[in-house]
Amino acid sequence: MNGCPVHPPKPRSRPEKISLWQHLKLFRRDIFSSQPQRLYRAWMAEFRTPFFRSYFVNQPELVDLVLKTRPDDFPKSNVIARSLKSLLGVSVFVTNGAEWKRQRRIIDSAFEKGRLRETYPAMLAAVDASVTRLKSGPQEVEIEAETSHLAADIIFRTLFSIPITDGAATRVFEEFRRYQRSQPLLNLSNFLPLPRRENRQTRESAAEIRKLLASLTAKRQQQIDENAAPDDLATKIMTTADPETGQLFNAREMVDQVAIFFLAGHETSASALAWALYLLALDPSVQERVLAEVQENIGTKPPEFADIARLSFTRDVFREALRLYPPVPMMVRSNKKREEFRARAIRPGSQIVLSPWHLQRHERLWDNADAFDPDRWQTEAGKASARVAYMPFSAGPRVCTGAGFAMIEGVLALALLVRAFRIEPSGEDPVPVAHLTVRAENGIRLSLCPREGVE
Repeated sequence: MNGCPVHPPKPRSRPEKISLWQHLKLFRRDIFSSQPQRLYRAWMAEFRTPFFRSYFVNQPELVDLVLKTRPDDFPKSNVIARSLKSLLGVSVFVTNGAEWKRQRRIIDSAFEKGRLRETYPAMLAAVDASVTRLKSGPQEVEIEAETSHLAADIIFRTLFSIPITDGAATRVFEEFRRYQRSQPLLNLSNFLPLPRRENRQTRESAAEIRKLLASLTAKRQQQIDENAAPDDLATKIMTTADPETGQLFNAREMVDQVAIFFLAGHETSASALAWALYLLALDPSVQERVLAEVQENIGTKPPEFADIARLSFTRDVFREALRLYPPVPMMVRSNKKREEFRARAIRPGSQIVLSPWHLQRHERLWDNADAFDPDRWQTEAGKASARVAYMPFSAGPRVCTGAGFAMIEGVLALALLVRAFRIEPSGEDPVPVAHLTVRAENGIRLSLCPREGVE
């Protein structure tokens, strides 16, 4: 990158020495600013409270041990699952062991054999619809709301072959936004070993979403039975059998899986795309390089699937956005047996916290870690850092099934939005906070100025 790299907003770290009560108060308000600055340099840190003990792990070898080498010994903790059970049931996101492996075999099989190419036309139609809608609206927008709308449209078109303007899709999207507002993901009460009851709004929203999704899956099952189902992701998942047992997902299981596809595929993509657009607004020189690449490789025509592979710099911009603002900022595992990390005894049942947010900004693993520098992805140092300290989609057997889908979606959306609009910041700098994903505390306001000569 030419000139001085941009340093986008980062939450302020807390003082090194504070009381437990102060820490809990900060944690309840925002998990990012409740952490000390030293976590951006530490290989490991231990947090002790009267209620739980957590080990915050940044050392790449230990991260690999937990996620890749011995994942069965470090199952998912119920810390996050407790927040989402009413919505996700026993989906692949929350299960462990044999049940998770069975679910994952079906899902992985359904996503094989060219599904990205097959879903691309629906993805493109959703991005085109978003560009058209934004052109007809106000120039200043709250971009997180816009990317949420776009990401939801992509999910409905690729999963059920319906646009977000379809009645059922619109109701799911609106209800999910209510669910988001009522239920942050990283909540202090989830860490406490106490009975917990979700608030009424959360339960009601989750129940309504599941009711709507059950209706969509039931309608699809009828179409499958009548040999009249479209060849989309829902059909593929519902007709793919477990390679080992031959079993299909039953109706309840299918609702569970559709719920996590919507949560993971919509919420995370919306977060990543919003921050990527904000970063482009902050650095006009990078934005112009994206535009030049798009003009050279696509021009004014609708991009074909093969064109996306040629947008290498645009892809590096999206990668850099995922590094600085990983949609899922932290993952929590628990150890099934006694472990020893860095000469420290870890009792069974402890919380092992893996933080893409800190790992991907780690000062000992990345050069100029807080800078927005898409060019780092083509340097030897950047590639070396990525191999050991980059996991926006997790890693190991539980790596996100939709990672490839998300990368195509993100690059396509950036390309067409930059081709259509000059993007500029508007209003105050956004402050990142951890909710269902990494979002801005008060939204991200951008100005979208239509480019002349672009239809």
